[in-house]
Amino acid sequence: MIRFDNVTKVLGGRTILNRVSFAIEEGDVFVIVGPSGAGKSVTLKHMVHLMTPDDGAVYVDGVCISATFGASLERVRERFGYLFQGGALLAWLSVAENVALPLREKTAMDEEEIQALVRSTLELVGLADDGSKMPSEISGGMCKRAGLARAIVRNPKIVLYDEPTSGLDPVTARHIDRLIDRTREEHEITSVVVTHDLHSALSIGSRIAMLYEGEIVELATPEEFIRSRQPAVRDFLDSQYITRRGEWERNSR
Repeated sequence: MIRFDNVTKVLGGRTILNRVSFAIEEGDVFVIVGPSGAGKSVTLKHMVHLMTPDDGAVYVDGVCISATFGASLERVRERFGYLFQGGALLAWLSVAENVALPLREKTAMDEEEIQALVRSTLELVGLADDGSKMPSEISGGMCKRAGLARAIVRNPKIVLYDEPTSGLDPVTARHIDRLIDRTREEHEITSVVVTHDLHSALSIGSRIAMLYEGEIVELATPEEFIRSRQPAVRDFLDSQYITRRGEWERNSR
């Protein structure tokens, strides 16, 4: 469904992606983890040709999207939904109006059809009673859920999630994880998730790729990932107290 073929990207004289190759299959929840600056968000941007590789190619359903432009590019992008890191709701529109926006801009649906689909999508993400509220009137977690509703309202084949649990408390973060799972199951969506949150990655991922210094140093199922002997992976796991106690905990005995 999505394939990276030896993708290299240099920004500001620094190699962000260094001959990166992987394939995402239909129905995957493909999670990309790694430290800040590892190239996770840059990888997402290449999937929808917001960035162009300096070398290599990116394919979506067999189409080389990295060499596609204009109307042809827009047709490929129609297959995607995108949940931005902060939800990216328009402050001057209500929650329901934010979710309706792609329907009004990209479809010929009449207003009655739009309203019905917006209501059912808000119900799916647990915001059935919040459509009339403004973004400033809801919590960060609710903004993420509203952003998710907007991302899936047109029933895309693929949804890209950029740090979906960032800035959320653990309870709300796990709720977002369950929503990602539910939307995948009910809408048969292929998901690509960029996150620092390893608890989330291990919970929802079918496969986890770790980017480190511009390269994928591990690509494995959650069960295999947690047993990895790759040093950068071990450090990343340890930093989130997944594989052993942290120094502060050991020293408090």
